Parts: sequence; structure tokens; C-alpha cells
Amino acid sequence: MTRQQRDTLDALLRSAPSDRHPEPEAERLAFAQALTRPAPDGVATRRTVLGGRPALDLRPSGAGRRGLLLYLHGGGYVVGSPDTHAGLVGELARRAGTPAVSLDYRLAPEHPFPAPVEDGLAAYRELLAGGTDPGELVVAGDSAGGGAVVALLLAAREAGLPQPAAAAVLSPWVDLTLSGASMRTKEAADPIFTAQDLRAYADHYLGDRDRAHPWASPVFADLTGLPPLLVQVGSHEVLLDDAVRLAGRAGADEVDVTLEVWPGVPHVFQHHYGRLDEADAALDRVAAFLTGKAATQPAPVH
Repeated sequence: MTRQQRDTLDALLRSAPSDRHPEPEAERLAFAQALTRPAPDGVATRRTVLGGRPALDLRPSGAGRRGLLLYLHGGGYVVGSPDTHAGLVGELARRAGTPAVSLDYRLAPEHPFPAPVEDGLAAYRELLAGGTDPGELVVAGDSAGGGAVVALLLAAREAGLPQPAAAAVLSPWVDLTLSGASMRTKEAADPIFTAQDLRAYADHYLGDRDRAHPWASPVFADLTGLPPLLVQVGSHEVLLDDAVRLAGRAGADEVDVTLEVWPGVPHVFQHHYGRLDEADAALDRVAAFLTGKAATQPAPVH
């Protein structure tokens, strides 16, 4: 990362909302104002419905008719939408040369756990029922959306559905018990979150539900049978240990897993594509991983 890029990134992070725990609607507006980037040039967007929920279809020019990326956005299960993530998802779709659909799953506290997982599963079912080849279907998500992606894979396995060809998760939040050591050791380095911030999101999402439930905290789940998995995380994150432990759990359960820890960058640094060399390089690696696995791997059925 160059000095100019570091200064730009620091300015972007300082522009984030300063009120740590506003009401959900106010927080959603502030999050959208701070984070939203439009879909990149050459990526057409269209409103659609998938699994009974609104969704955003993103189609890069020249994308083939085969292959599809299902994306679950981040935001602590409380904020975020396909619109806030149109730039990130569109850029990933553009680099992969494949269409994508970003799901507007229900948010807490109005719709607590397990609503996002149920919505993701309904969307996944509809794609399969509509003829999408699971061997050409890939899934990805960031932050809470990364956790929801792993939970979706677990739910699909439980339902007896075929797994997708591959999955990628960016700075995944996969331990809502907040038991990772980096919640303490990386708090001073993380410019975005504290453990208190994440606890507030978890309270909205789970209430008095079991925070170690496999769909809420898949770091504690049996991950046997999941598809090839790419995990990316920055070293300046309180969620660093979520990613590291997820990869370790996946490896112990015989999942083909790749962990990438990018030094000196914050939570979901991939949002800063075009401004940060590491973000561009990371998205290139995600795109290559997903398309490579979709082209070469049969989808396991469990």
C-alpha cells in the first residue's frame, strides 16, 4: 500500500458514521451514505426477485450465459443492501466475467435470526429449481454476509441440496459469541469495529437465541461436505481470528480451503478497489478462484 493510498483509505474510514449505536433506520441511512458505490461501467443492473425477496441482477458486458454468482452483502445483519454493495459485487462479477445476483435478505431487529439464512436458502433453492447447474453456481459474501454464506451452505447440506461449485467469504463474521482472541488483540488496530460494536449487532440479530448455533456461528459447525472455500481477511481486524479459525475448522473437516491474510488492511478492504492496490489484487484472486473452481470442480451432493 502506498502512502497516498493509506491517506485515502484513512480519509474514507474517518468518513464513516461516528454514532456507534444509532437506531437501525438511522444506521442504515448512514451506512448507505458512507459505503455505497455504484456498479462499475460496463455492468448492467436490473431489479429482480429471487426466493421471494428483492434482488439486484448485475450483468457485465460480454458475460457468458452460463455460470452465476449469488452474493450476500455485509452489514452486521442490521444494515446494508444490494445497493450499498453494487460496486463491490459488480466489480467482482466484471472481473470474473459472470453475472451475479445480490440478495436483499431480511434484516434484524425486525427480522431476527435465522431470517437471512432462510432467505438465502430460498434463493438458492429457486436458482436450482430454475435449472441453474450447481457445478456452475458460486456464492460469496462479506462480513455478516460471509457468515450467512457459510450458514447457507450448511442449510443446503441439511436440506439434501447439492453444494455450489465454490464459495468465497471476505472478512467473515462467523463467531457471534465474540470469543476470538483478536477481539482484544486487534481492537487498537481496527479502524472500524470494536467488540462492543459487534455485540450490539449480535444483540439485534440474535436476542436471547443461542449465539453458538451453527447457523449463527459456523466456526463451531461441522463443515464436512462443503465446497472449496476461499477466506480473505485483513490483519487490522477484530474479526481476524474468525477467518483464521473458520479456515482451520474447514481444513480439519476435509474441506478444500484457502486462507489469505492481507497485512495492514482493514475490514472488507476489497470495498476500496480502484483506490487500494491490495483491494484490486484481492478481487482478482477471488474472481480467479471462483471461476476456476466452477470450471473444474464437480459439485458435491450431501
